[in-house]
Amino acid sequence: MRRTFISAAAVLAFTAAGHADELSDIQAQAKQLREQNQTMTKRLADLEKRQKALEAQPAVSLANPVDSMAADLPYKAAVKAKAPESDDMCWHGICLYGNMDMGLNYQNHGAPLSPMAVGPLDYLVSKNSNGSYFGAGPNQLSTSFIGLRGKQEIADNLYAVFNLQTQFDPASGTVANGVGSVYQNNGLALTQTNAFSDSSKAGQMFNGAAYFGISSPTYGTLTMGRQSALTSDLVTNYDPLGGPNAWSVLTYQGANGGGGDTEDRVYDNSFEYRVNVGPVRFAVETQLRNGGNSGTGNAFEGDVGFDYMGLSMDFTGGKIYDAVSSGPLSAAQIGAVTAANIGCSLGCVAGVISDNTVFQVAAKYVIGPWKFYGGYEHIQYTNPDNPLAGVPNGTMAFMMGGYNIAFANNSFFGSDKVLQSFWAGVKYAVTPTLDVMGSYYGYRQNSFMSPAGNPTGTCTTSISPACSGSMDAVSLAMDWRFARHFDFYAGVMYSQKQGGLANGYNLTATNLNNGATYNTFNRVSNYDPGVGLRYQF
Repeated sequence: MRRTFISAAAVLAFTAAGHADELSDIQAQAKQLREQNQTMTKRLADLEKRQKALEAQPAVSLANPVDSMAADLPYKAAVKAKAPESDDMCWHGICLYGNMDMGLNYQNHGAPLSPMAVGPLDYLVSKNSNGSYFGAGPNQLSTSFIGLRGKQEIADNLYAVFNLQTQFDPASGTVANGVGSVYQNNGLALTQTNAFSDSSKAGQMFNGAAYFGISSPTYGTLTMGRQSALTSDLVTNYDPLGGPNAWSVLTYQGANGGGGDTEDRVYDNSFEYRVNVGPVRFAVETQLRNGGNSGTGNAFEGDVGFDYMGLSMDFTGGKIYDAVSSGPLSAAQIGAVTAANIGCSLGCVAGVISDNTVFQVAAKYVIGPWKFYGGYEHIQYTNPDNPLAGVPNGTMAFMMGGYNIAFANNSFFGSDKVLQSFWAGVKYAVTPTLDVMGSYYGYRQNSFMSPAGNPTGTCTTSISPACSGSMDAVSLAMDWRFARHFDFYAGVMYSQKQGGLANGYNLTATNLNNGATYNTFNRVSNYDPGVGLRYQF
C-alpha cells in the first residue's frame, strides 16, 4: 500500500513538472511573438512614412536627355489634366484633316481683295499697295486647306504613307491659285489691280501636296510626287510666328521657302528621302525637269539638323534651275500675243527666269514656356543656263498649273543678285491655351545693275529694281485656343521697303509725293492689324 502511494506521488510530481515546463515554453513563445509584432508594426509605420514622402515628390522624367527637349524637362510643378479622347476623323490609318481661317483686316496701304491669291491681301507692303483697306481678311494666321493623309503597316515595322492637300480661300471658296491671280491682272494699270501674288499654288486639284511613299522607323522615309521643298520646311519650322500669311514675311513673300522664287516652294516631279540617326537628321530632295521649253527645271537640296536638349538647328542648301517669278502682262505684251496668234491654254503671264543657289541656317531653343528663334538665308540669282523661249521666238514656255510664259526675261541680272534674309523672334506660352509672339524680319539686296549703268556699284535709290535695297518688318501676334479645335487670334505687322526693293511701287509714284517721281521718293510702308477665328480638324 505504501509503495502504491509513493508511486502515485511520483507520477503526480513528474506530471506537474511536465505541465510547468510546457507553460514556460508557451509563455516564452508568446513573448517572442509580441516582440516580433512590435518590430513589424514599427517597420510598417516607417514604410508608410517613406511612401507618403515619395508620393509628395514631383515625378522624374525617364526620357534620355539626349533625345529630350527642354520643354520636356520639369521646370515647375504642374498638375496635368486628363488627356481628352481623340476625335480625329480617321479610319484604318486614313485621316481627313483640315484648317479654315478668316477674320477682319485693316491696311493703311493696301489693294482690293483677290479671290484667287493664297495671301489674298497686301499684308506685306507690295508693288500695288495704294489706299487704305478694311474688310474680310482670309488666311491671316494660316492657309485654309482640306486634306487626306494615311499611314498603313504593309510589313513588320514598314508603312505606306500618303498625303493629299488642297489649299483654298474661305472667303470665295476658290482653290488657291497665285498664278491665276497674276493672269487676272494682265493689261491693267498698277492702280487698277487687286492684291495678286505669285505662288507655288496654281489652281491644281492638290496644290498643297500630292505624294506617297514608304516609311521605316529604322531606315527612314522615301516619298515621291508633289511636296514641299526642304527650304520651305526650314522656314516653316523656324518661323517665330508659325507661318501666318498676314504677319510673317517668310510665309507671305514665299521667296525664302522657294530658295529664291515662291513658285519653287512646292516641287513637282520630286523625290525626297529622310532619316534620323539618334539626335541627328538628314534629308535630300530633288525635282526632275519636265524637259523642253518648261519652267519646271531641275532642283537639288539637302538638309542636316539635330536636336539636343532644348536646342534644334538645321542647315539647308540647294540649287534650283529655271526658277520662275511671274508677273502680269502689259497691255503692249497682250497686243503682241494677239498679233502672234499663239493661243494660251489657261492663261499667259510674264516671267523672270533665273538659276538660284541657296543656303539657310536656323535655330530654335525651348526652355519652359519660352521658345526663341533665329535664322539666316543667302540666295544668289544668275541668268539661266537654259533660257526659256516666248512670243518673240514664236512660241511660249510651259509652267505649272497649265499656264504659259508668253514673255520670258532671261537676262534680268546685269550681275549676280544677292539677297540676304534674317529673322529673330520669341514665343511665350502665357497659359497652356494662350501664346503671344513677336518677330523681326529683314532683307538686304545688293546692287546688281550692269556695270555700264552702275559703274561705281553704288545705286541705292528706287530708280531701278537692280539698285541695292532693304526691307524691314516687325510683327506681334497672339493665339488663344479658347475651345477644342477653335482659335481666336489677333496680330499686326509693320513693313517697310526702300531702294531697289521699292522700285515701281504705287507708293513711290506721283500720287503720294506732291508730283515727285519715285527717283526721289525712296521708301514705302504698310501696317495691317487684324483679328480672326481658325477652325482645325
